[in-house]
Amino acid sequence: MSSLRFLDSHRAQLVGTAVAAAATTAALISVYTSLSKRSKRRDLDQDILRSISKSSNAAGVDGKHQQNEREREQLLSAPSAGLAYDEDLIREQLARNYAFFGDEAMAKIRGGTVVIVGCGGVGSWAAVMLVRSGVSRIRLIDFDYVTLSSLNRHATAALPDVGTPKVQCVARKLREIARWVDVDARVDIWRKDDGDGGRLLEGADWVVDAIDNIQTKVDLLAYCHEHGLKVFSSMGAGAKTDPTRIQIADISSTIYDPPRAPCARASAAYTVSPLAYLWCTPRRSSASSTTFVSGYCPCSAPLPAIFGLHIATYVLCALADKPIAGPLPIKNRRKVYERMLRDFQGREAKRAGTLVSRIPLDEDDVALLFEDVHRGRSVVPPHANVVVMDAADAERHEGVDGGPAMWGEEVREAVSRRVEEVERWREWVM
Repeated sequence: MSSLRFLDSHRAQLVGTAVAAAATTAALISVYTSLSKRSKRRDLDQDILRSISKSSNAAGVDGKHQQNEREREQLLSAPSAGLAYDEDLIREQLARNYAFFGDEAMAKIRGGTVVIVGCGGVGSWAAVMLVRSGVSRIRLIDFDYVTLSSLNRHATAALPDVGTPKVQCVARKLREIARWVDVDARVDIWRKDDGDGGRLLEGADWVVDAIDNIQTKVDLLAYCHEHGLKVFSSMGAGAKTDPTRIQIADISSTIYDPPRAPCARASAAYTVSPLAYLWCTPRRSSASSTTFVSGYCPCSAPLPAIFGLHIATYVLCALADKPIAGPLPIKNRRKVYERMLRDFQGREAKRAGTLVSRIPLDEDDVALLFEDVHRGRSVVPPHANVVVMDAADAERHEGVDGGPAMWGEEVREAVSRRVEEVERWREWVM
């Protein structure tokens, strides 16, 4: 018995020793990894400081410090600083992206190339978030320059950037965010008839259309379709208020956005669909007509940023081969619109005293009425002779004593205002 106790005790000691050794080894590995990363960061920082000190000739401590800071910013924003960026540091910077997408998907994202045409309020935000998420090759195309009025919505522009090309402003910030990114900044305008038009899009896995000129937008979309390029097109973010109305869909599923109309016509002419489109159904804006006349499109600053973030999210998932499948169409209330249309057909048949096989409305028209014109309440007409009511009011209206006269002057005035509003919107869209 004593020998057995001795063996059990000895075995327990061996197990305990093995566990302690394993824990000690794991702790040592962890400490070594941490120290190694700190050493690499320290070496990189010292390389930068040495490069700055060699070229610094300013007199005085304060002047030298300021010059060092300027040269350090130039060094960090330079396309090629001659410094190798350690893969471990890249992985650490993108750690949360790797945790979300996984190694295989992140390899695809980092190997992808995105061309952004238009680097204003929408395009600049898309560029920043694509690079922050790991896209390593990006081409920026825009002929425009930063102005004071750009600062309310641009992702990277500050007062010192006023008067500089937008693409250079964005490129400088992208290189500060990610030292490894390959940024190709082109101060240029995309033209379909220009030989450079095709060259500007060479190598693109995705093209982001953030152009604010309708004809150029249509030309770009047609070119992308003809040459098999994946493109995400942003419609107008100006004069929009409600971020809950932003939608991503194929252009054939979009309704009621002024820049969308000519693009939809181009879709039919060139068979551009299917493509990804981003748009926001309009809501009454407080902007006066004089705001437009003065030369500025009214803009709620957060909306272009939200548009850009939608674009970056969609493109990232597509690059990772984890696409966003079937974005929700128009609040996902298709069944509601179908039921409302059936009810409307039934009422028209009852009024006519015979079966009505077809009326000049479909589910998309009902969606427009209910969500945009009607705003989910009574009484809003899509046409001069159609209004929207709840079920009980509709029964009263169709009753023996019903009709427009029963609602009084206030409702008639409301209907008239809505008719005039719809006519103004119809002229704007068409």
